[in-house]
Amino acid sequence: EVLCCANYPLYIRSVPTQGELKFHYTVHTSLDVVEEKISGVGKALADQRELYLGLLYPTEDYKVYGYVTNSKVKFVIVVDSSNTSLRDNEIRSMFRKLHNSFTDVMCNPFYNPGDPIQSKAFDSIVSTMMVQAF
Repeated sequence: EVLCCANYPLYIRSVPTQGELKFHYTVHTSLDVVEEKISGVGKALADQRELYLGLLYPTEDYKVYGYVTNSKVKFVIVVDSSNTSLRDNEIRSMFRKLHNSFTDVMCNPFYNPGDPIQSKAFDSIVSTMMVQAF
């Protein structure tokens, strides 16, 4: 599952869709962990260029990873714990792709900041990442 949000969801995508409600709960709980990590590091994090937060927390079934942009937009990726082929640098690369695609959405003059993301290009990049990774 992939989530992009400020303090409210801008984009949520999960595969498969049958456990979507459970993913929503997992993702929203992880936002609290993201907030803790950001506030715990404080200004030192704001000075860094790399905003990858790494593994936020593992559960029995999933691993939850986080990333925060300079403008405090949060990205969360949830992967199946049984997927041992994904390494930390691959997750980091996925977040960079998401961030670049998100920047493209923000640069669109027809996009109103704060609206849910409905860009076909963004959706296509997320779909491609999910097929490759999951």
